[in-house]
Amino acid sequence: MNPIVHRERGLFPEIFDLLEVPLAGLRPPPRIRFEDLVKDGRYVLRAELPGIDPDKDVEITLANGILTIHAERRHEEKDAHRTEFAYGAFTRSIALPTDADDKDVTATYDMGILEVSVKLAERKPASTRILVQKSERS
Repeated sequence: MNPIVHRERGLFPEIFDLLEVPLAGLRPPPRIRFEDLVKDGRYVLRAELPGIDPDKDVEITLANGILTIHAERRHEEKDAHRTEFAYGAFTRSIALPTDADDKDVTATYDMGILEVSVKLAERKPASTRILVQKSERS
């Protein structure tokens, strides 16, 4: 078993971090993971956003049928000898169903999950049968 070793990194700590994880710079930027479903006449979008303050760090917009979630994460740890922080901005957009009512949208945040709910209009039949009437001349 390897003991945990705290190394003093001097003036260039990020160079050593890159050497420890050489492909870290090639990773794609973090994304907000979505899950969507239709439940009780509403379109429900759930997004994983752990470790954020929804009052300060989340912005939700809806324009032209596109729902956009923008969030920022800021985390900082301090001890007597060093400070570590992590931060990042995340944005993701999704097209809502065509029958979504943009005037009836709610959002809640609980235990790291943001849930946005949009009312769906009642679906009308795709087609209507038209009866053919006989003319009076027949």
